[in-house]
Amino acid sequence: MSDTFTQLYVQIVFSTKYRNPTLLPRFRAEVFRYISGIITNLNQKSIIVNGVSDHIHILIGHQPSISLSEIVKRVKQSSANYINSQNWLPDNFQWQRGYGAFSYANDDIDKVYRYILNQERHHQDYSFEEEYLFFLQEASIDTEGKSIFDFQT
Repeated sequence: MSDTFTQLYVQIVFSTKYRNPTLLPRFRAEVFRYISGIITNLNQKSIIVNGVSDHIHILIGHQPSISLSEIVKRVKQSSANYINSQNWLPDNFQWQRGYGAFSYANDDIDKVYRYILNQERHHQDYSFEEEYLFFLQEASIDTEGKSIFDFQT
């Protein structure tokens, strides 16, 4: 073959440090637009970015020219720097150390999009911890002996 063709859809999920509710409604949409711009600037397809006060979901069309871990690293670094530069919070904003990434078939994209779009409604009934554990279980990811959540000490 003379060219490379891919169709890779990935949902990325990560939380604020210690799941502190620091993604405040008054600036949340601006942060999500900024993150979408980072993804686009990395030559990835930003499908939707949304979340609530303590975590976000990002759905991308992943182009394998850059690793997923590098995308997440750049999104976290750049968006945290942006949030801190705006002085929206009295303390320094940080994201949690890890992340979850889950792949989907083309037929699932509309369902995943709607799920991400309706985060506020989902989290009236389910905590981030419950949601994240569900994703891990659905993906058959073995978490035995691994740290899933950071807790403030």
